[in-house]
Amino acid sequence: MSGASGPFSTWRFDAIGTGWQIDTSEPLDESARRRIDAVIDRFDREWSRFRADSVVSGLARRGGSAPAPPDAARMLDAYAVLDAATGGAVNPLVGASLAARGYDAAYAFVDRGARPAPRDWRDRLRWEQGTLELGGPELIDVGALGKGRLVDKVAAEVAASVAGPFVVDASGDLVVAGTAERVALEHPYDSRRAIGVVEVADAALCASATNRRAWGDGLHHVLDARTGEPVRTIAATWAIAPCGIPDPAMRADAIATALFFEGGPESAAAWGIDWVRMTTDGRVEWSPGSKAELFT
Repeated sequence: MSGASGPFSTWRFDAIGTGWQIDTSEPLDESARRRIDAVIDRFDREWSRFRADSVVSGLARRGGSAPAPPDAARMLDAYAVLDAATGGAVNPLVGASLAARGYDAAYAFVDRGARPAPRDWRDRLRWEQGTLELGGPELIDVGALGKGRLVDKVAAEVAASVAGPFVVDASGDLVVAGTAERVALEHPYDSRRAIGVVEVADAALCASATNRRAWGDGLHHVLDARTGEPVRTIAATWAIAPCGIPDPAMRADAIATALFFEGGPESAAAWGIDWVRMTTDGRVEWSPGSKAELFT
């Protein structure tokens, strides 16, 4: 999706089930790479619902409380905003709903039917005073914004390690700092085509599409938490957040999810985030003032 131009050094690796590419104006030394590996591994051990030894997997088995990961308040506060904006469609206790549709820790992809997420998640899940508490064995899933948050963390580590421009790209969720990238907006139904291009400069871009992590008869990873059913009206979304706002990749990732629902555009406007989305019938919509060049 991206590729830094000019005399950049490139580091490619796989982590959290996806490919990463980090382009830097000077090579990252082994110490910096180890620190980045440690950031990613810690985040995975805290938030992955696919690991039996993670914090969220432990809470799913027994409920109760655990020391809160350092990202808990930042991410769950954002979930509260998205929940209110989308009328409950975005909910961090959607993990069991995804597992019921087949997207479980074993990647079984066997549909056991729709399971709505608990609407009262803010009563069941608490994060305060350094503790993450769950009133029962529910399964937390931070997929609506978690990868964006991790991209922000990795970008901060890269920024502390090199003086010049860089790009951190986690398979479509990226931060571009000190340089500019022209990024193709991949057509959700044909990966050889694009619906447009956009220049990303000192900003984060995050994308989501229903053709990614899709299986079975119309099943995919974007569920309406209120019903446990896959989204049927929006096919793909892109959100661009300037690096001048807090947590730009996390917020772009959150908006890329919210745009699948009513209330998403309003949330984007409130956070100062540009966006593009494509409906399942082929229409393309975009935010006022969007700088994307769309092939309409």
